[in-house]
Amino acid sequence: MVKNQVIVASVISQGLGVRATAKRYGVSPAWVSTLVSRYRNQGPAGLESRSKRPLSNPRSTAPEVEDRIVELRKELVELGTDAGADTIHTLVEREGLLAPSISTIQRILTRRGFVTPAPKKRPRSSYVRFAAELPNECWQSDMTHWHLDNGTGVEILTFLDDHSRLALSVRAYPTVTMEDVRGLFASNCATFGTPASVLSDNGAIYNAVSRGGRSGFESDLMAAGVLYKHSRPYHPQTCGKVERWHRTLKGFLAKRPAQTLGELNAALEDVVRYYNDVRPHRGINRRTPSVAYHARARAKPHTLIYEPHWRVRADTVDVRGHVTLRYLGKLRHLNVGWAYRGRSIRLYILDDVVTFATEDGEFIGETKLDPTRDYQPKGHGFR
Repeated sequence: MVKNQVIVASVISQGLGVRATAKRYGVSPAWVSTLVSRYRNQGPAGLESRSKRPLSNPRSTAPEVEDRIVELRKELVELGTDAGADTIHTLVEREGLLAPSISTIQRILTRRGFVTPAPKKRPRSSYVRFAAELPNECWQSDMTHWHLDNGTGVEILTFLDDHSRLALSVRAYPTVTMEDVRGLFASNCATFGTPASVLSDNGAIYNAVSRGGRSGFESDLMAAGVLYKHSRPYHPQTCGKVERWHRTLKGFLAKRPAQTLGELNAALEDVVRYYNDVRPHRGINRRTPSVAYHARARAKPHTLIYEPHWRVRADTVDVRGHVTLRYLGKLRHLNVGWAYRGRSIRLYILDDVVTFATEDGEFIGETKLDPTRDYQPKGHGFR
């Protein structure tokens, strides 16, 4: 402003011409004329610096669209679901409005006080991402804990399609058991078809990794031609999609207090319907999981590599002529015979067939395990 005052004073007080003043102070004659005109019309206030911002912006977001963005943000937060700019952008487009860019929506939310800037995160490009190519190519499963409104602890079991993120089934139990897993898997197969593979963690409700042998759930998968895969211990990222779903699920449930297990399961059904059919999912190009699941042909069982289950176990025959072996999640007693009491033997197991031999390699006999019996009779070849 001081420079503007000096320029105007040169013309008005000193009588210096416009061109001479412009040359002296290194500005254009037009600017000198503008300053003199402002001073004569407005006085000293006319020499204040003015914003260069245009009076209007034809590309700015319409007020009604900005208001709808704010309304959607409030509705989604109240619903307990994802309320980010990506989701709002998709919902605005669905309503037939001219949606601004995702970055513009983010700026609107920040300006209106809905977003607190977060510290920089690890770039997405640094992650190694995996997604199944087809629906039913891989189902992920996991269990998570929750509390009813009265403080009672419950457990929630989920099966999720890896390709589409479709929540196949989500159900709450007082405590999840392997029989619950087997029952829910069978129900999913009846509704959606049998998958090509299943991925889970190393929980005891799924497999017998920590105990040796094969669990009932693993045997169900084998009988159906489904490849079973499990994550390595302490590495939940392998089952990252179902882990992320549980975080989304708990956001929903926080807005839906339930006093009983029945109320919780009713709330879970509502959540699954909204998640599968309404909520756009950023991981699948903002489609809904239902759309992504039905967009392609489903993978079939018996299409991935099958690996037979081999085991070798050393044991000592007890006083009754038995050894023990865990099979389908239960401890079985296998009859070797009194002649081998107290002797150390080896068991060679291939799926449900057990071959017995002494430590020096002498063949004793072979038994095919009966899953309905805890005490197995002698097989063939025994003396």
